[in-house]
Amino acid sequence: MSQNPENTWSAAEAKENQQEIAKLVDNLSLQKDGEAKSEDDGVDVSNPADASLLQKIIRKGLIDTRSELDIIRQDPNSPLYSAKTFEELKLKPELLKGVYAMNFNKPSKIQETALPTLLADPPQNMIAQSQSGTGKTAAFVIAMLSRVDTSKNYPQILCLSPTYELAIQTGEVAAKIAQFSPIKLRYAVRGEEVARGSKLDDHIIIGTPGKVLDWSSKFRVFDIKKISVFVLDEADVMIATQGHQDQCTRIHKQIPTTCQMMLFSATYDRQVMEFAQHIVKNPIVIKLLREQESLDNITQYYVRCRDQDEKYQAIQNIYGVITIGQAIIFCHTRKTASWLAVKMTKDGHSVAVLSGELTVEQRLAVLDRFRAGLEKVLITTNVLSRGIDVEQVTIVVNFDLPVDQEGDADCETYLHRIGRTGRFGKNGIAINLVDSEKSMNVCRTIEKHFGKKIHLLDADDSDEIEKIGS
Repeated sequence: MSQNPENTWSAAEAKENQQEIAKLVDNLSLQKDGEAKSEDDGVDVSNPADASLLQKIIRKGLIDTRSELDIIRQDPNSPLYSAKTFEELKLKPELLKGVYAMNFNKPSKIQETALPTLLADPPQNMIAQSQSGTGKTAAFVIAMLSRVDTSKNYPQILCLSPTYELAIQTGEVAAKIAQFSPIKLRYAVRGEEVARGSKLDDHIIIGTPGKVLDWSSKFRVFDIKKISVFVLDEADVMIATQGHQDQCTRIHKQIPTTCQMMLFSATYDRQVMEFAQHIVKNPIVIKLLREQESLDNITQYYVRCRDQDEKYQAIQNIYGVITIGQAIIFCHTRKTASWLAVKMTKDGHSVAVLSGELTVEQRLAVLDRFRAGLEKVLITTNVLSRGIDVEQVTIVVNFDLPVDQEGDADCETYLHRIGRTGRFGKNGIAINLVDSEKSMNVCRTIEKHFGKKIHLLDADDSDEIEKIGS
C-alpha cells in the first residue's frame, strides 16, 4: 500500500489508496480460514468475521428497517435524544463536509440514536447492537473522528477489528469522512511495520489486537495510557473468539479508566453481552429490536417428496407452470448445490451458484450478475441467508430446510432465507421441499414457531401450482 515516507497516510490521501484497498478486499478468500467442512455432509460453516466482511461489501447502501430501538439507559444522567439531521450533532465543519461527501443525507436509526450520546460531554460508554447495513461503522467512526484533538500529535483513538480485511474496511470509511480534516490515521495490521525506537504521531490507530499489542507493549511506539477512545468493532466476534478475547482483555487493562468505550456489533448472545457489560463501565446499551417476524406477505408451502430426485422434479413442475421473476434456492451443502446447478443447467435454466469456496471477488461477481437479471436462479447455501435485497426475487425454495448442528429446526435462518422474497412491500412465495419424517417435523416446528400456516402443495397438480402463481 503506497504511503508517505513516514509510513503513514493522511485522510486527504484516501482517494489515492482506494484502488489498492479494493484489490486487498477483492483478493480475500473466505475459504482460507472461514468455512469448515464436516466429515459427513460438507455443511458450510462461515467464519463470523468473514461473513461480516461480505455483508459490508455486499451492501450498496443503508437498509431501510422498520425495527425500533430498545434503549437501556443505565446512566440516569444520559443526554440521550434523537438527532434527525447531521447538523443537529454540531459536528466540526470539515467532518460534516466529509459526511455529506459519503452521500449520507440524514442519520440512520442507529446513528440518530447513538451519536448524540457518543458525542456528549462528559464522554459516555456504549454497547450498541444493530443488524448489518444499518450504519454502525459510520456511527462509531464519526464519534471517533469527533474526539480527535489535532493539536496533539500522538494516538488518541484505538479501534480494534477481528481481521485485517475488516480493519481496512473501517479505515476506508474513516478516511473518506476525514478527507477534509488534518486527522492522521494508521493501520496496525499485518504488513505494517514501525521502526524500533520510533513514536507514532498519528491520531487514530485502526488495527487487529495482536499487532496493536506488539506496538504498544513490545515496541512501545505509542502510549496506550493516552488513548481516550477505545472501540471494539464486531464486538461479538472479538469477545467470543478465545484468542481475540484474551488480547482485547490485555489491551483493555492497559487503557485508562477515563477512556470512552464503544462496542458495536450486529449480534450479541447472552454470554457475550454479559461479558461486554462486565468490561464496560456504566454503558448505555442500545439494541435494534429484531424486525417484526411478520410473514403476512409471504405465502408458505411445503411439498412432500420421497428423495432428492423427487425434489428436483417438484422444482421442474413449478417452473413449468408459473412465471417466476427470479428465484433463490437454498441447499444444506455445497455438494447438493453443485448437483442441483448441473441438473438445472442441463435442463435449460439460467443458473448461478454461490457457496463458501468462492472468493469474495467471485461471490460479488455472481451477485452482480444475479442483480442484473443475467441469471434467473441463484442456488446457494446459508452463506447468503441474509443480506441480499433483490427486488425481482419472487420465490424462495428451501431444497433443504435449515437445521442447527443438532439437526433441529433453525427458525431464525428460515426467517432470513424466506425473507429474501416478499421485500419492498411485494408478495412472495416460499416453498419447502420435505423428503423425510424428520424434515416434516422441522417444517411443523417452524410453522408453530411463527404461527403462520405452511400449506401443503401437490407439485404434480398443475392446476394447484397455477393458483399459487396467480
